[in-house]
Amino acid sequence: MELERVPAKTIVSQYDPGSRWFGINYNMNIYRGCCHGCIYCDSRSACYRVEQFDRVRIKDNALRIIRDDLRRKAKPGVVGTGAMSDPYNPLEEELLLTRHGLELVGAYGFGAAITTKSPLVTRDKDILLEIKEQSPVLCLVTVTTPDDGLAAKIEPHAPPPSLRLQAVQELSRAGIFTGVLMNPVLPFLTDSRENILAMVDRVQKTGARFLYASFGVTLRMNQRDYYYQRLEETFPGLAARYQRTYGERYFCAAPRSGELWALFARECDRAGLLYKMEDIISASRAGYESQQLSFFPPQ
Repeated sequence: MELERVPAKTIVSQYDPGSRWFGINYNMNIYRGCCHGCIYCDSRSACYRVEQFDRVRIKDNALRIIRDDLRRKAKPGVVGTGAMSDPYNPLEEELLLTRHGLELVGAYGFGAAITTKSPLVTRDKDILLEIKEQSPVLCLVTVTTPDDGLAAKIEPHAPPPSLRLQAVQELSRAGIFTGVLMNPVLPFLTDSRENILAMVDRVQKTGARFLYASFGVTLRMNQRDYYYQRLEETFPGLAARYQRTYGERYFCAAPRSGELWALFARECDRAGLLYKMEDIISASRAGYESQQLSFFPPQ
């Protein structure tokens, strides 16, 4: 892939203080854009102002900026990465920017929460285990369906789910707090009982600690048009069904989402998987409360 740089003034930013998203306190995006080609990606939305989203670029002087940002933080916390673009895109294999960024996160006493669709995350087990000695670490591997064939249509350039689940197993066996994001659950595509049952079964077999799901998809300016275009190309007639069902709605909830949630919760309980946000956060922080109270502001 061609290497292109973009300027940046800051990289480690304050996460929405009102959010409970896996207990993340800070957000770190070293790359801009993503090459997975997922048809549902919210990061394409106009509000994020990322032009030519499918082209991966790196932020100039990223490691120096990350170092300076971390040094200026008054309180430690969990630094999340992967919110806007996958931190383990193909460029990362050679550039090692995410790896070195995580080294800085650990060196300054912060925790880490990684969201990715790439098995390359297993390369950095050693750093994650070092961070884990002092601060919370979470690995969140996104898998929307265990069906490699369906995934190739909705996530055309991402590694297949079978390889992602192998990565979940490897991280879990290493002792890293790891789970799966089934997010989004796409109406009329992945919102079947069969997909949910298969996901719970496959995730349980990896030894993961949790499976978190969102039963619907967000659609807003730019992203909606892109999603409908790709649906029409890959699943003719489905875009029109979305338009009839949801109109201009921001959150398109899966039909029968209440019934599906009840099934999902019951199966996760049976499998011993955490699935509620508060329980996942609490479990990921277990053992750190007494020594690092600053990680845990009053709720």
